[in-house]
Amino acid sequence: MPLALLALAIGAFGIGTTEFVIMGLLPEVAGDFGVSIPTAGFLVTGYALGVVLGAPLMTALGTRIPRKRMLMLLMGLFVVGNLLSAVAPVFGVMLAGRVVASLAHGAFFGIGSVVAAELVAPEKKAGAIAMMFSGLTVANVVGVPLGTLVGQAIGWRITFVIVAALGVLGLFGIARLVPDLPKPEGVRLRDEFGAFRNVQVLLAMAMTVLGFGGVFAAITYITPMMTDVAGYADSSVTWLLVLFGLGMVGGNLVGGRFADRALMPMLYVSLGSLALVLALFTLTAHNKVTAAVTVLLIGALGFATVPPLQKRVLDYASGAPTLASAVNIGAFNLGNALSAWLGGLVISAGLGYTAPNWVGAVLAASALVLAFVSAALERRSTAPGPIVAGAVPVEQRTPVHH
Repeated sequence: MPLALLALAIGAFGIGTTEFVIMGLLPEVAGDFGVSIPTAGFLVTGYALGVVLGAPLMTALGTRIPRKRMLMLLMGLFVVGNLLSAVAPVFGVMLAGRVVASLAHGAFFGIGSVVAAELVAPEKKAGAIAMMFSGLTVANVVGVPLGTLVGQAIGWRITFVIVAALGVLGLFGIARLVPDLPKPEGVRLRDEFGAFRNVQVLLAMAMTVLGFGGVFAAITYITPMMTDVAGYADSSVTWLLVLFGLGMVGGNLVGGRFADRALMPMLYVSLGSLALVLALFTLTAHNKVTAAVTVLLIGALGFATVPPLQKRVLDYASGAPTLASAVNIGAFNLGNALSAWLGGLVISAGLGYTAPNWVGAVLAASALVLAFVSAALERRSTAPGPIVAGAVPVEQRTPVHH
């Protein structure tokens, strides 16, 4: 694997740490600014919405800039946002810092996926994308627990200074190791938006929202579920999240390996298993051991879908993939926000802390249905025979491989 992928993974590690570490530091931040925990929760929601909005916006702004330079600018924006959070005198400035950092997130992963895929042979593209995303998954095993411990022991502001330093490291890595890839000739912003007319691109994004919605419906409410239902102590939740992170790392790497060989079967297995495991979580959550195993499996099965879905978007939008790739990253965060909201609704309705698992199972099963629809449309588009009037044009349906 090229060293440039390591630079992209370091950037991804910093971004993954800042996205998730705030969940462990909410009490400290809320106490410091004199706001309630639900108000401090806007630091999570604001970040997620910033990713959803920032992905298309920053990518559109960067269409005229070479990809390497755009990645460096995005890392610079990420550093500024985290430093702003670290020195924020009032809650509003902290929230602004979170939003500034989040604007870099979607475009970095979107453009980074395209660059990673271009650095390797066609048959290794999904593996290269998985290598970059490994930075995000490892952040959940190493960066988030360490950032939480530092924040609780020394102060949450120090955590954000360290995250900013990771961003600087990623910036220098990209500057030194990522080659100057030629800007795609003749690709205009109109072409980038044209990718969204392709039904396969839209289906892949819908699978991303629903599949990831399934994962985060359960994981958003893991603390009350593990303490009130499974009987774990509050202090054990950090280690359960590490377990979830380890599952993410393994699932991401397995997904990358098999997506290069059998993309759709990989999606069928991971989404189908995810729906089943989430449904069973309503039962396994009542026992400490089975609950821990289930948390590991949810991380693994959820992240096994990332490389295949990202590669599918790149394949079907291959003429102008950057914007579609970035918007798909926004779709992950849209799934997080949607499922957290739905999970909150069923808990508020008095259905108990395990009720979000049913929501997750339904979302993952819906993503599986879309995978079958996508494959059926693909088969129909490549089958010989007359073109049916009103069908999607052939060049729009069939992925173009360079």
